[in-house]
Amino acid sequence: MEFLKYIDIVADANNALHEDVGQEDVSSLLLPSDLIVKAKIISREPMLVCGIPWVQEVFLAVDKNIEINWLVEESSWQPSATTLCEITGYARSILTAERTALNFMQTLSGTATKTHFYIQKLSGSKTKLLDTRKTIPGLRLAQKYAVACGGGTNHRLGLYDAYLIKENHIKACGGIKKAVLLAKELRPDLFVEVEVESISELLEVLELSVDRIMLDNFSHDMLLDAVKICEPYQIELEVSGNINLETISEVAKTGVDYISVGALTKSIQAIDLSLLILD
Repeated sequence: MEFLKYIDIVADANNALHEDVGQEDVSSLLLPSDLIVKAKIISREPMLVCGIPWVQEVFLAVDKNIEINWLVEESSWQPSATTLCEITGYARSILTAERTALNFMQTLSGTATKTHFYIQKLSGSKTKLLDTRKTIPGLRLAQKYAVACGGGTNHRLGLYDAYLIKENHIKACGGIKKAVLLAKELRPDLFVEVEVESISELLEVLELSVDRIMLDNFSHDMLLDAVKICEPYQIELEVSGNINLETISEVAKTGVDYISVGALTKSIQAIDLSLLILD
């Protein structure tokens, strides 16, 4: 995942700590400054582990002397509740970092775990699972990293690295052809994808030599027709709109190349984690 740099993880950790700690952690000041403890982070449900680099950075940003021994690996599937890591350090430091570290791991593991379940539904098909830009503000790169950990494929990172010409762009530009030609003129180096909502729009786009076509909210029969129509063109087809765990397998059977699911990053359930001080 070349898009994610160490500096991005550092920035995420520092921003989150600033938000949580502010001037100081007043509750941790209740503890003796020299009290050293052992702790562990546990999960209470199955999960695909994701977020170790963020957890590491949060603890080290608070106290570089904290020691963390990981008992699981990033991107590993844990089928039941387990201990993820053991931590040794000053009690004040561990408790100051606790919530921020857990927030990253529960959110990113939740994203990766949901992606993992969707990927299982695509087993045996050629279809790849894509994420979207429907991410938590400030965590775009982190969540896209989590999707990749879960076995998914990253769509464009933002508005800057590829064209996705959608309904409103088409209306404002005065039509599909005008929008596509202008995109190619302005940035001929960029990937061009066009969203269509009907077979007639699909036929129009096929004459414009774009890189991928997004079939938005197509019925099952329309998807079958679209795949057949596009066979001679060898163009990538992506499906979007109201895809869930119950429907994704049937959509994949139509033969499309990609299915994008916004729920991977916008409708996640955080993994149930806790940090416990050991006796």
